Amino acid sequence: MRYSYIVHELQHRSHRTLINILGIAVGVGLFVSINAVSAGYQKAVSLPFENLGADLVVQRAEKNRQLGQGTLSMRGIKLPFSNQVISAEEFDALRRVDGVAAASGTLLLWEFVSGEFRTLMGFDAAQPDLGPVHLTQWISQGHAPQQAGEALVEKHFAKFRGIHLGDSLDIGGKPFAIVGMLEIREGAQVAASNIYLRLADAQSLLPEAQAPINVVYLRLRDPAMQGAVQQKVLAAFPGLLASSSDSFLELMGGVSVITGKFSVVVSLVALVGAILLILKSMLASLGERLPEIGVLKAVGWTGKDVQGQLLGEAMVQCLLGGLIGIGLGYLGAYCIGTLSIPMNTAWELNPVPASAKIGELANQAIRLPIQLSWVLVMTALVCSIVIGLIATFLLGKVATKMRPADILSKL
Repeated sequence: MRYSYIVHELQHRSHRTLINILGIAVGVGLFVSINAVSAGYQKAVSLPFENLGADLVVQRAEKNRQLGQGTLSMRGIKLPFSNQVISAEEFDALRRVDGVAAASGTLLLWEFVSGEFRTLMGFDAAQPDLGPVHLTQWISQGHAPQQAGEALVEKHFAKFRGIHLGDSLDIGGKPFAIVGMLEIREGAQVAASNIYLRLADAQSLLPEAQAPINVVYLRLRDPAMQGAVQQKVLAAFPGLLASSSDSFLELMGGVSVITGKFSVVVSLVALVGAILLILKSMLASLGERLPEIGVLKAVGWTGKDVQGQLLGEAMVQCLLGGLIGIGLGYLGAYCIGTLSIPMNTAWELNPVPASAKIGELANQAIRLPIQLSWVLVMTALVCSIVIGLIATFLLGKVATKMRPADILSKL
């Protein structure tokens, strides 16, 4: 293989070289962008649960209550339709389900006051990094409630209602001091609430129940057991609902399903198209170089020498095309990631009633978390190299069978 000759040939046929490089770049770019977007959708649907450190959310819905049914005309503290009380015995049994590593119980409440609706979440600080207590890492001002009578409010809720640190807020007829504010991250609407209290304080607002909880967050020993544990919970506890990231994937549907199931097929089709384009271009180039190959063989070049030369030229084009394609793929995926996609909440995970005109907690738009993993980058480079090897192998077969006399006799 003569490297100076490789450079000379690529420069001499710059137009065809550019076509080959761009063809590979387009194929690799589509491969990278499609897989990056697919991974982004998968990451997006898992965000609500990652933000809670949980794999499953367990609830009990009110019987015969569906989304949009009925009109709310009530006052005071109420249990949400989708979050009825889970008994202490059921909570203990959930913790002992095979595959569960940790469990945390919380209390979600609705409060209806004159001209206002707000959601309250009582969390258990004894379970760090599991459930809404995980959200205290997003506190922008102040601190989390540490003693009775303290509350944490969501930043936008506080701004809209003119609430400041140190203010006293009446909740369920009791005064609570505002000691902190936090900003909910994208995709965390499973635990989105206006006001966060210590679990004991939230339970005191519902005196008719004995130490109630109505949302249980489960962390599994192995996330791969999610489906199996979900089925165990549903079978062992009739009336309970166990939701996972699949709940969001089903709601997102459309593109998420397509990218999840067909991203590999579509990206491989793009690569095959690139291979065919390169083969067509290189075969045309080989036809143009027949006199040159005939002369090279006449002066002593073997079929192996010719094949090595073609290999060098193809590999340079494929490596350049692969690197450019990775850049184009990332740029395309990044542009898609700047667009917001709707992240609708399943009705059983919805923190607000359908009739409440507070859609920002229930339906949020998030940006796809686009990232290029080293595995994807290396796979794209390997694919581009494979394209070069395939093209070289096929062209080498043609070139090695050519005899100088046959080639030169046709000139």
